[in-house]
Amino acid sequence: MTAPLRHPTAPAHFTAHRHEGLIVSADEVAPHSRDLAEETPVAMVFDGSSAAVMMASPSDIEDFAFGFARTEGFITSFDDVREFEQVAHDSGIEARFWLREDRGAAIASRRRAMAGPIGCGLCGIDSLEQALRHPRDVSDVALRFRAAAIAAAPSDLARHQPLHDQCRAVHAAGFLCPDHGLIAVREDVGRHNALDKLIGALLRQGIDPASGAFVMTSRISVDLVQKAAEVGSGMIIAVSAPTSHAVRLADHAGMTLAASTRGGRFALYTHPHRVVA
Repeated sequence: MTAPLRHPTAPAHFTAHRHEGLIVSADEVAPHSRDLAEETPVAMVFDGSSAAVMMASPSDIEDFAFGFARTEGFITSFDDVREFEQVAHDSGIEARFWLREDRGAAIASRRRAMAGPIGCGLCGIDSLEQALRHPRDVSDVALRFRAAAIAAAPSDLARHQPLHDQCRAVHAAGFLCPDHGLIAVREDVGRHNALDKLIGALLRQGIDPASGAFVMTSRISVDLVQKAAEVGSGMIIAVSAPTSHAVRLADHAGMTLAASTRGGRFALYTHPHRVVA
């Protein structure tokens, strides 16, 4: 594992376009202009075959691709990838992987020919069992956070969201370490994409997700729990509430959920032993 990044890493670039419109109220109609977040199709291609097409913010695409490949089971480590290429087209972006030969069976079992809307974490799943699969067990993750660090995490994350500051309507995922604070941040129009981008960034830096917690600007859904557990994370901290099924899955996996984190307070739903005064 490499040394943790000492400062949150902002996206290499962020993309938005200015649009003209009207502000309409009961009293007047006035011209309006603002920057809006861009989204583009991103095709995940493994050994020449397209496995998924996701709508995403066109930044940090390599992080997104590696994170998606890892959380969806196409790869288990950075070393599974022989070569990677990012190709821009007028219609979107291709993220092309060439994998080790022994990953062929995994590709066949996980390939999903689909086009997913923004942040569609379960798009292409073809059975109820697959959608609600039990996540990897993370009960042995030896992680401890002070309550004050958890309570402050969302406001810390908010200071590192340039795309959100520019145009709103964008989610962020951050990686919080007990000893180093927030060390990495990624943004996207989709919350699942933001988490995949963050996981990809950690994978490429050689940082173990078990060494910290994921901080989300969104609610906690089933697929966020599944993705976090898949890479060995023992905690998710979120601004909004979890779904009921996300709590059940996290409890089964041994994962700590700290949610509704606002105003110096938060709610602990599962495995509170990782939080100390």
